Amino acid sequence: MEFDGEEGDRGQNPTIMERDSDSIKDKIAEEPSWFSPKKLLFVFCVVNLINYIDRGAIASNGINGSRGTCTSSGTCSAGSGIQGDFNLSNFEDGILSSAFMVGLLVASPIFALAAKRYNPFRLIGVGLSIWTLAVLGCGLSFDFWSITICRMFVGVGEASFVSLAAPFIDENAPHDQKSAWLAIFYMCIPTGYALGYVYGGLMGDILPWRAAFWGEAVLMLPFAVIGFVIKPLHLKGFGPDDTGKPRTDNLNVLPTGYGFSSVMNDMKMLWVDKVYVTNVLGYIAYNFVLGAYSYWGPKAGYNIYKMENADMIFGGITVFCGIVGTLSGGVILDFVDSTISNAFKLLSISTFLGALFCFAAFCFKSMYAFLALFAVGELLIFAIQGPVNFISLHCVKPSLRPLAMAMSTVSIHIFGDVPSSPLVGVLQDYVNNWRVTSLVLTFVFFPAAAIWFIGIFLNSVDRYNEDSEQDAVTRESTIAPLLEEA
Repeated sequence: MEFDGEEGDRGQNPTIMERDSDSIKDKIAEEPSWFSPKKLLFVFCVVNLINYIDRGAIASNGINGSRGTCTSSGTCSAGSGIQGDFNLSNFEDGILSSAFMVGLLVASPIFALAAKRYNPFRLIGVGLSIWTLAVLGCGLSFDFWSITICRMFVGVGEASFVSLAAPFIDENAPHDQKSAWLAIFYMCIPTGYALGYVYGGLMGDILPWRAAFWGEAVLMLPFAVIGFVIKPLHLKGFGPDDTGKPRTDNLNVLPTGYGFSSVMNDMKMLWVDKVYVTNVLGYIAYNFVLGAYSYWGPKAGYNIYKMENADMIFGGITVFCGIVGTLSGGVILDFVDSTISNAFKLLSISTFLGALFCFAAFCFKSMYAFLALFAVGELLIFAIQGPVNFISLHCVKPSLRPLAMAMSTVSIHIFGDVPSSPLVGVLQDYVNNWRVTSLVLTFVFFPAAAIWFIGIFLNSVDRYNEDSEQDAVTRESTIAPLLEEA
């Protein structure tokens, strides 16, 4: 492949390329050391936490509320929260929980592909700015459609982050702690949900539900600013500068194409990869259950076991189990050796055992027996977060990693938790029995475990260090990691 002018000479002259390498190493050595890999992990974890606090808050009884009711004698009580103010049915309420996914699904692959031309770290800043404005809009909404549209733009803002954060973290993590670092990042999902339940419950008690969204915007604003003001970071397989022009001093690849045919080729490479597809299919079934759990859990707990403080109980259990379970999954995978086959083994075993405990929990009439069994089930269920994303990142070559994460996110939402919340709402409207609804939902964990069990027997290769593009000039990297430890 030839390039015009000086770039073309660099692509064909090893001496010039080696001289460029020395120049780049000098530039990297001059970069400020305060933004270390651990600080990068910390920033991404806090942003992820705020994202999921928002999801937990809108599902909490304090913010989501309930519809007004009337007895047979004609006595009526006013509703509360979003559902009460806008008089939403359970189906409409379920749609509201999934509305942000529409923006997320549409924008995730766009941001992932844009990373080939524009600096990925700057794209995260753009996304978080959109997120902040959209959350402010949620607090100003006046009916079902206005808040639904704002929730869609929340998803657009989050899309840049979910596509690009995990590749950044995996690339800068110590070699023998990659699964653990990913687990720390994904630990923020259950923790954020749980804190969102608590946050929503507290805010709903002392302030109007709209104030909860305004508080989230204030928390996210500094991180949106960080995406623009700090020195931009670059990903392996990518390296455009802030002008939007492709860089040719990237040490792993010289990008050559951004057109429609290149995009379709990247998509095809993902969807013919048996390991990637198997992993995503299992993740879809898993997320179908987890998405509905996260949204309907407090309401189901309140109705089945008469939990007056369901937000706090579910929040506390999820915080503890989410932290311990997610971290344990990543640490265990690193301990037994971080391979794709081992990751599939951990996924299938943990999901199967977790499903047994969660299913058994809903069979008990005692609230205390339910809480004990459900807590053990959640510990096992949350252990999959590090391993499942490790597979998505390592079964593809570096240039496909943002797209792999984006398409995984799109798939698990569009076929998983996007339909699950409204479908569970429809099922509950039909059977009018939260225990039956919860048991039917929990059973879907078993197909997820079976799909991941099949993955154990697939021929899998870790492609983390594979060349980034088939049509690119490649060579072995001889420089230090993107970020040096402070």
